[in-house]
Amino acid sequence: MLTLRENFLETVKKDGHPDRLASCYSAFRGIPGDPVFQYVRGNRIRGTTSYDRWGTLILFPEDQPAATPHVTPENQVIQDIEEWKKYVKVPDLRANCSQGWEAALKAKAGIDSKEYLSMTVMGTGVFEQLHMLMTFEDTLCNFLMYPDEMHELIDVITEYRLTYMKLIVENLHPDAIISHDDWGTKDRMFMSPDTWREFFKEPYRKLYDYLHANDVLIVHHGDSFLEPIVEDMADIGIDVWQGVLPTNNIPEISKRLNGRMALMGGIDSGIDRQDATEEEIRKETRRACDEYGGLGHFIPSITYGGPGTLYPEVEPIIIDEIHRYNKEHFGIDG
Repeated sequence: MLTLRENFLETVKKDGHPDRLASCYSAFRGIPGDPVFQYVRGNRIRGTTSYDRWGTLILFPEDQPAATPHVTPENQVIQDIEEWKKYVKVPDLRANCSQGWEAALKAKAGIDSKEYLSMTVMGTGVFEQLHMLMTFEDTLCNFLMYPDEMHELIDVITEYRLTYMKLIVENLHPDAIISHDDWGTKDRMFMSPDTWREFFKEPYRKLYDYLHANDVLIVHHGDSFLEPIVEDMADIGIDVWQGVLPTNNIPEISKRLNGRMALMGGIDSGIDRQDATEEEIRKETRRACDEYGGLGHFIPSITYGGPGTLYPEVEPIIIDEIHRYNKEHFGIDG
């Protein structure tokens, strides 16, 4: 029986031989204490209102599961895209995050590297950073009306994100980085595939080329409808697309990819509710395993960008149902 780490890596390999379905994030162990994450997102405290390092208003009400940016025409950082350099102050990560890695390194050393993959999470991708600096409407309109300025701004954000990655790799070198950027809604992309290719494909290739050059597994989180660009995602080096919503045609996507990129998700997050029954949770999990488990290069998971569920009792049921499936189909309980 392969370890959780070995089985996940075999699932990701184009010609790999996993001995069962990997289950959610079971193969990963996060590394707490990352100074960059703390510097960039440490202001996100439940029950508070704050501004992040870029100047974006962040709301985190007591009764909400996560913090969210609150961007309006009045408070958006960039008031005039043609004068964006006047408004944007890029956080200096090297000046503020080069020290204080001891706790994270100690935490990493405590991870069983035979059983698990160590990981860090990088939230707020390039597109997300754009619509945190200006309203969502302005972001989308500016691709059409001010493409030169948007390319310049994207280049700056990309360099910022590359510095972030370099600090993580140089100081911590995790096995995997979960890189967030949502490019669509439940049933369509936020922009045309050609617009995505024009503005985001090469910046992300630059970022992910760096990670591959340093032997870091790239898990890109995007709980979106991204069916039109899956070949592009594989082309820029994404090893695992995490967050694949079942509104995507997962069997067709898997056929098109032919092992070039693993798919992680497929379980509808609608089961993560306080009133969801165990039967309902198991039924949706089993549906995903039955429909996608035989495709290869598929990891059944709820579509969130990190381990866990909003209601803690839900995830153990999901994982247990995947284990039941594995025992029935592969004779392995795990």
